Amino acid sequence: MSALFQSFKLKDVTLRNRIAIPPMCQYMAVDGRPNEWHLSHYTSLARGGAGLVIVEATAVSPEGRITPACTGIWNDDLAQAFVPIVQNIKAAGAVPGIQIAHAGRKASANRPWEGDDHIAEGDARGWQTIAPSAIAYGKGLPKTPRAMTLDDIARVRQNFVDAAQRARDVGFEWLELHFAHGYLAQSFFSAHSNHREDIYGGSVENRARFLLETLKAVREVWPENLPLTVRFGVIEYDGRDEQTLLESIGLVKQFKASGMDMISVSIGFTIAETSIPWGPAFLGPIAERVRREAEIPVSSAWGFGTPEIAERVVKDGQLDVVMVGRSHLANPHWPYLAAKELGIDRPSWTLPAPYAHWLARY
Repeated sequence: MSALFQSFKLKDVTLRNRIAIPPMCQYMAVDGRPNEWHLSHYTSLARGGAGLVIVEATAVSPEGRITPACTGIWNDDLAQAFVPIVQNIKAAGAVPGIQIAHAGRKASANRPWEGDDHIAEGDARGWQTIAPSAIAYGKGLPKTPRAMTLDDIARVRQNFVDAAQRARDVGFEWLELHFAHGYLAQSFFSAHSNHREDIYGGSVENRARFLLETLKAVREVWPENLPLTVRFGVIEYDGRDEQTLLESIGLVKQFKASGMDMISVSIGFTIAETSIPWGPAFLGPIAERVRREAEIPVSSAWGFGTPEIAERVVKDGQLDVVMVGRSHLANPHWPYLAAKELGIDRPSWTLPAPYAHWLARY
């Protein structure tokens, strides 16, 4: 029996297998609104056979977008635009999830294929970025953000709560909070980007405060029977990895106590000067350590996109769910490919009937 193709239950939600589509920004929205591109994209991925499809990082406010072309859910009109996407994902047999996010000092950027850098000063497409401290990320993102006031912090926390309610009301069944990748929440937790001297800075307890407050506030409005998950950068690869991991695992334990159901293990990306050991399943041992020490289900992306690796990390207990991103862009029916390579009898069962009927005959 393949470990990868076993079902996975979390709260009242059951995934048909351990394969998930992670949030992958499409940068194709207009004024935050998803469109026909998104509907086609997510429908195709869901029909491919994955158990979970998580819609891309969706901004909780206009200022929280990475680029002007990012999706948003900061009002009810935008939320309603996700309804057909949710319906199509469910109709294809996958669980519809969404990641809600605020990009912080990495916001107001050009799309990756148009520079992947901050929009130039004076360009009307850009906006003032905010962060815990007035510290620029650097390199291609040189804008100095405005340090957030306590009122800003309360406002953004409420933005997350409102976004979670809207996601709930339009039918999403899996919610992920984006606390990774150097975006706003991660930049609060990292001592690299948080130099505050109030209750939100300094000690690890203070730097964790915004993340915990936001999670707890979202937990109050998100249905108890549906998964509430967090994508979190537990390591930076900046030369102080063990200390960062210890602090991060401690925070993951607090996330769990505050109502988080699963952690998606990722990288901090709060500074550009790192030595990330890119390679197949390089985050597997880190994820397994978080899973073991925090005693919570884990998922992860980055380097798990071959069937043999995906099968192994589930079988060996490193991951509960495998996030397979770019391999699904190359082949939306990657689960079919995986079933074939893993020697599963009649792998065509992973496909929609109009495909499976013909592929099973030849």
